[in-house]
Amino acid sequence: MAIVTFTTDFGDRDHYVAAMKGMVLQIAPKSVLVDVTHKIEPQSVLQAAFVIRQVWPSFPRGTIHVVVVDPGVGTSRRIIVVQYAGQAVICPDNGIVSLLQRDMQLEVLREVTNRQLFAPGQTSTTFHGRDIIAPVAGHLSRGLRLAQIGPPTSRLEMLDLPKPERMPDRSLEGEVIYVDTFGNLVTNLTRDDLAQTCAARPEAHVWLGERDVGAIRQTYARASSGEALALIGSVELLEIAVNGGNAAEQLKAGVGMSVAVK
Repeated sequence: MAIVTFTTDFGDRDHYVAAMKGMVLQIAPKSVLVDVTHKIEPQSVLQAAFVIRQVWPSFPRGTIHVVVVDPGVGTSRRIIVVQYAGQAVICPDNGIVSLLQRDMQLEVLREVTNRQLFAPGQTSTTFHGRDIIAPVAGHLSRGLRLAQIGPPTSRLEMLDLPKPERMPDRSLEGEVIYVDTFGNLVTNLTRDDLAQTCAARPEAHVWLGERDVGAIRQTYARASSGEALALIGSVELLEIAVNGGNAAEQLKAGVGMSVAVK
């Protein structure tokens, strides 16, 4: 049996997550179930895309990722199964795999249409995670081939992802794309992006909007307690933090706020 992970915006108060896990276990009772997070902001497809991209390298080939952040549930939006590097993700076709698609080689892309794999009875128009996605994950965990899920497709919905921009003076502009539990502001500026800019501008500082956060530092502890700082985080992206504090709250910043290195 395979590892099956779960990433949703369902929270931990209601029955939704347990209902999906139960559907998997009915079909594949020896599956290893792993909760990634159920605290994606409601309907935040970009946040889900970021989280699933970051956990992907930590799991072995054969892992099945269930991701349910589904503002279009009950509409004509499709459900897809996509494979990269031997791992599969089952999710609504709404951009959840945008960062995976950007960074990895696509191996399989199929539409989930085989109704024999769905939960018995009438399919709910509001809970495809339980009635379609989780049962399909259960069948895959038991060894079902991806080809049996539905037909191949070449169409894939992608998010309009913000891209860093290198300016004529070799400064770099980007934005915050994710805020973690600690309030750290994760940007779309990579280590490689920064290396080029810092080589051309050794004295460059990081700016969050109109606020000068200073030069890039190596660790949180390089700043005084309560001081804002910029550093390259564990996901190899520039982030803005507050040592011992919450940058999102203290700096009144969030997703979409501009960041510059100049």
